Formats: sequence, structure tokens, C-alpha cells
Amino acid sequence: MKIIKESLVGTLESSDIQIMILPNEDSGIEIQLKSNVEKQFGKQIRKVMMETLEKLEVENVKVIATDRGALDCTIKARLQCAIFRACGIEGNYNWEVID
Repeated sequence: MKIIKESLVGTLESSDIQIMILPNEDSGIEIQLKSNVEKQFGKQIRKVMMETLEKLEVENVKVIATDRGALDCTIKARLQCAIFRACGIEGNYNWEVID
């Protein structure tokens, strides 16, 4: 998928994550993570993000994430939504195929 515009999803509430997606032309994947549980779960959060980006075949993207203790399923859902918005995809999503 090609990122064509910025997108922002999520909140800064407890147990959620706010994710901003930006095009990162010819620079690969860049993840900036700020989390109040980064020491304990930073590796896992990044792993979930990378796996999601790989499954959706996203390249050349900058992900800026502010985590407030979100579960893996929340991170994945927020990231998928941000990617679809950033790619300009609208309509019904077949979430089961993506998983």
C-alpha cells in the first residue's frame, strides 16, 4: 500500500494509542514510539506495528505513536485504520482477511 496523505487515529486516554501516519518517501519504515510502558513493552509494541505494516505491504512510512498502555489488538486495529485512511481507502473493510 502506498501512503498518500497524513492520517491520525486514536486518543490519549488510558489503554489507548494515538497513531499518526506520514509518507516517508524512499526512506523505508520509521517508527517513533512514546509510551508510559516502553521499558516493559516497547519491543512488543514495535513488533506488532512491524508485523501489521508487513502484512499490509506498507513501505516508506513514518509512524508516530503515543501509547497509553494499549493492548496488542488495539495497537493493530488503530494502525490498520490509520493506514487505510493514509492510503485513501474508504468503504467496507474485510478485517478477517487482513488478520
